[in-house]
Amino acid sequence: MPTRIDRRFRALKDEGRAGLVTFTMAGDPDGPVALEILKALPAAGADVIELGMCFTDPMADGPAVQAAGLRALASGSTLDQTLAMVAEFRRGDDTTPIVLMGYYNPIYIHGVERFIREAKEAGVDGLIVVDLPPEEDAELCIPAGQAGMNFIRLATPTTDAARLPAVLENTSGFIYYVSIAGITGTAAPDYRSVASAVQRLKAATTLPIAVGFGVRSAESAAMIAESADAVVVGSAIVEALRLSLDAEGRATSRTVTAVTDLVRDLAAGVRSAARVKEQA
Repeated sequence: MPTRIDRRFRALKDEGRAGLVTFTMAGDPDGPVALEILKALPAAGADVIELGMCFTDPMADGPAVQAAGLRALASGSTLDQTLAMVAEFRRGDDTTPIVLMGYYNPIYIHGVERFIREAKEAGVDGLIVVDLPPEEDAELCIPAGQAGMNFIRLATPTTDAARLPAVLENTSGFIYYVSIAGITGTAAPDYRSVASAVQRLKAATTLPIAVGFGVRSAESAAMIAESADAVVVGSAIVEALRLSLDAEGRATSRTVTAVTDLVRDLAAGVRSAARVKEQA
């Protein structure tokens, strides 16, 4: 049965454009404001939402996302609260896909069977768990798929032809291509290399290809959108949030609009790529 993610990417294909995937951290800078941001993202132009599950040792995250996780932890954010946040979002939006992104430890502590059941009930559509390799698919990937959730895998510039089949085997929803080698938000992508990598992936799978890491502006989003099925933006969004906070790290009247204004700009950039393709 198609998931919300499947339906959204099908709709994007019918529209002839790439999608915008936005990342925010659950509980950053506090629960109520994080929920307000989450609810505002679709109207601002987010096609798919990645919601971060904060963790004390986020080894793949750059400074901006690490700081967001620390703010969330300081605000008391928990996995239970993250799932409750999704459930509250679903009361007003039953169409926008939500992907939980994070690390396996909090899920393991929560209990895998319990997590899958509660995530599905809350309205979660997919999972990105960056520290579970394909060799551990039986831990979470396969059970999540059996429950009707997509498990999204990351491919990187170092994922060679020998490794790629294992990465793709149980992946569903979309492939998240990491455009740079390293942690999030620390470098700009090489657009020609990204386009070449997307074509290589498309030759190996029918799944949509979303490209992230290093996308900071409408212009860079437009460049990525020329070849990818979706553009993922995270660090730039959580950094815009950080810059809106007061000296004590608390939300201000500017916090929600700082995020939504940037997302609108990014969405406009992604959509401009579709117009360029039409004119070509």
